[in-house]
Amino acid sequence: MSTRRRFLTATLGAALWPAMSQAMSLHAGHWTAPAANPHAGHGAKAAPATAHTTAQPVSLAASTRMPAGATLRELPRLHNHATRAGLFQGELVAAPVRMSLIDGESTEVWAFNGSLPGPVIDVHEGDTVEIRFVNRLSQPSTLHWHGLPVPPDQDGNPHEVVAPGESRLYRFTLPVGSAGTYWYHPHPHGHTAEQAFRGLAGAFIVRAAKDPLHALPERHLFISDLRLMSDGTIPPNTADDVMDGREGQFVLVNGQREPSIVVTRTERWRIWNACNARYLDLMLEGTTLTQVGTDGGLFETPQAGLNSLLLAPAERVEIVVSPSTTATNTKLVARPYSRGKMAADAEDVRITLAGVKLAAGTAVALPTALREVPALGMAERVRTVVLSEDMGHGTGNMRFMIDGKTFDMARVDIDTTVGLVEHWDIRNDADMDHPFHLHGVQFQLVSRRQDGVTEHAPFVAWKDTVNVEPGETVRIKVAQHHVGLRMYHCHILEHEEAGMMGQLRVNPRV
Repeated sequence: MSTRRRFLTATLGAALWPAMSQAMSLHAGHWTAPAANPHAGHGAKAAPATAHTTAQPVSLAASTRMPAGATLRELPRLHNHATRAGLFQGELVAAPVRMSLIDGESTEVWAFNGSLPGPVIDVHEGDTVEIRFVNRLSQPSTLHWHGLPVPPDQDGNPHEVVAPGESRLYRFTLPVGSAGTYWYHPHPHGHTAEQAFRGLAGAFIVRAAKDPLHALPERHLFISDLRLMSDGTIPPNTADDVMDGREGQFVLVNGQREPSIVVTRTERWRIWNACNARYLDLMLEGTTLTQVGTDGGLFETPQAGLNSLLLAPAERVEIVVSPSTTATNTKLVARPYSRGKMAADAEDVRITLAGVKLAAGTAVALPTALREVPALGMAERVRTVVLSEDMGHGTGNMRFMIDGKTFDMARVDIDTTVGLVEHWDIRNDADMDHPFHLHGVQFQLVSRRQDGVTEHAPFVAWKDTVNVEPGETVRIKVAQHHVGLRMYHCHILEHEEAGMMGQLRVNPRV
């Protein structure tokens, strides 16, 4: 794989184990509930989850039971209640809601403002954002502003949970230079994975005052996956999910299965991978892709002629799609990608995400220069962060670790200083890919090293999530801008909850 291809495709704990006692196990397309523990209740510990149970199997819903082929709907927008320019005021309510997703059944999802996915928050650089979050779940929750440069006490980290029935106000101002494609989702430790796979996520867009692509019509593709039983219920995680990360049998775009898209003129697409664990190796069959941006906004120049783009969980991408010289029917697909999953029944297949009709027409020429992406200064410190796993003596004893330790809310793992430019060497000693996410900042990829070969980044771009393959070391350059406590973790959410998370304390300069 060429250096350019590798960088574009890549740029593009303890509380968990009691919950696993209620998990179910997937084998040969069927689910089995764990055998009842006669000693459970009255303060007794639940029996540990196992991959083999004796209960009667329950079938997954067939994919054909969810309608497909409808026109891609626009994501709803969060209403701005503010009456003056430069201020965005809105409310997000997390609550259970019932929807008809497969024929003949009603499904309870957890949604923001009754929408799956949640409403888009669309603001500009320099805006002050005030979001009232109301928690109507039975669990504590937060709002994490993924990738946004917000102060730690506004970032929705696990130390700042909102109890069931309570609310809080998040308030932050977005600096100039922060234009990009972001998103929001819960981040309460021990509940993050479940709240995400039950539907709690939404898009967040920050726009620049001067955007060279502002004249292009814009399309949003928010990709998630969903697992449904034949009776329409969303099941809990299995032991295999904890090991590999959860993937649902329905892969949805804006909450729809295989929607239809018609392109009549050159468009700007923003694409989110909001899946708990699914990797998306995106291809528009029969044509090439032009990438113009990633997590933290536009590149300096468009990158054309790409056959595919890999989005690890939590990554985002901006591409430009144009009409064809002759009318063409094609598909947006996710190709199989081997990420080292361990479950024998978890084979990847090519997935159709959307049907796409490219009308006959002429493509709009893109600017050769999109924006300036300033490089960070000379790194003053180099640190190494090691991702690893320990299978122990069975699934129930599995641990996912950073620097040989599982996550501890009471422990600070790394200390740094505001404004200090650092190189982080993120080394993956595990047997599967892990997408690494650092809170509160955008960083820049420097290089990738594997099998003794180092590939340097061919250009500068802003990222907040980067995939790290087994045996690979990814070097990033980063500087924190707010004093306080930050999280860093694998964004396979089941791995995060099983221990692959650490805490970074940012200290003031003295």
